[in-house]
Amino acid sequence: MTRATWDTRLGFVLAAVGSAVGLGNIWRFPWLTATNGGSAFLLLYVVVILLVGVPGLLGEMVIGRRSRRNPVGAFDELGGRRFRALGGLALVASVVVLSFYTVVGGWILRYTVASATGAYFEAPQAYFAAVDFGPAAAGFHALFLLATVAVVSAGVDRGIEVATTVMVPGIVLLCGGLAVWVATLPGSAGGYEFYLSLDVAYLRANFFDVLVAAAGQALFTLSVGAGAMLTYASYIDEDRSLVADGTLIAVLNTGIGVLAGLVVFPLLYSLGVPPGSGGPGALFVGLAGAFADLPASRLVGVVFFGVVLLAALSSAISIFEVLVAYLADEHGFDRPRAVVAVGGLFLVTGSAAALSPSLFTLLADTMANLLLTVTLLGFLLFCGSVLGRAAIAEYERGAGRVARLASRPWYYAVTVVVPLFLAFTLTTGIEGLLGVPVSTAQAAALAVAVVSGTTLATRYRADTA
Repeated sequence: MTRATWDTRLGFVLAAVGSAVGLGNIWRFPWLTATNGGSAFLLLYVVVILLVGVPGLLGEMVIGRRSRRNPVGAFDELGGRRFRALGGLALVASVVVLSFYTVVGGWILRYTVASATGAYFEAPQAYFAAVDFGPAAAGFHALFLLATVAVVSAGVDRGIEVATTVMVPGIVLLCGGLAVWVATLPGSAGGYEFYLSLDVAYLRANFFDVLVAAAGQALFTLSVGAGAMLTYASYIDEDRSLVADGTLIAVLNTGIGVLAGLVVFPLLYSLGVPPGSGGPGALFVGLAGAFADLPASRLVGVVFFGVVLLAALSSAISIFEVLVAYLADEHGFDRPRAVVAVGGLFLVTGSAAALSPSLFTLLADTMANLLLTVTLLGFLLFCGSVLGRAAIAEYERGAGRVARLASRPWYYAVTVVVPLFLAFTLTTGIEGLLGVPVSTAQAAALAVAVVSGTTLATRYRADTA
């Protein structure tokens, strides 16, 4: 069976940007920014994107294009069967993320429809409490999943590429229009100050907490660790620069995230809603409820949630494709049969999350953050320690002169620097996960031990294979 490819470079870039530009930018980014010092979080987030996110994204893309396989097949092809488990971990991460993601997608779909009637305007808290979980939530999750299935079933070039080529520019245009309109509202200036004026004292006092939050957000929003970028890169059928494409993807994704903040925070301040109030539900309670006080409130609600819906759908498509590619590559499924099988799986897991708040919280908070960090750490250690010179060769393939000069620093980053950072953030998260206190020094020592031990063991297995 001939493997699918992207028709155009623009199609690949927009599909990858669509994968990254999702709920992480418009749902998760604003409330994490609000609860972590505003501009302090924004500064560290941008730094982590540039120094950790871009090298990590390129590492995942190198593995994908080098193997031209799904996550499981990629590690089998490049490292042997003993590394298939690492790809399997990426599949598990995909299942975990999309199982709660489609539930939130269902909420957004419901709010897009409800905005047209103003159903939630009078009692936003009560409305959200009535629709967040239960049979109706499972029903809207199924509708959102059906839209995802419809796009993926059409294929890589005719489905995913065509859809995201329309969605991503639509997100930018609608979000940009909202940002311009919000700037005209009275009281919006406070939102810009909170978002863009750096609070140095807050940053000093809460540096490591903000850093861990920024790292988790960077991984989530760049869609790395779940195998989506690996899978998308495996469909590239020409010698073009992964460095240029990966950097462009990260820049566009970060720009849209920052643009979303320029909509949300000025709007919150203009309406007198405290940033961060409502936590993860702020989008559906604090902000949505405030739409009632705006001129043309129903139209604003439809446009706003329409933007979020497009972003959510573009990301869901990429995660869904990871499992479709696995069934097609490893088990010989044709696309229609693979799509039906994966759709059936998420119909069950997503419905379970829609019916159980405790399961939803477990998937969305603890398991997603843990799996994405562990999987990306494994990807990069593999890329540096097993692929070695082959990784550098793949990085340089199709790259320009300046990008080739950066190949050695990139290799050092993905072999040592980024894995150390990921291991550090992972160990500092032990306290929140298990309630076991971990000091900064202990976290750093554990990070060095994990990376050093894993790297040496991996190199030994590669040398003796």
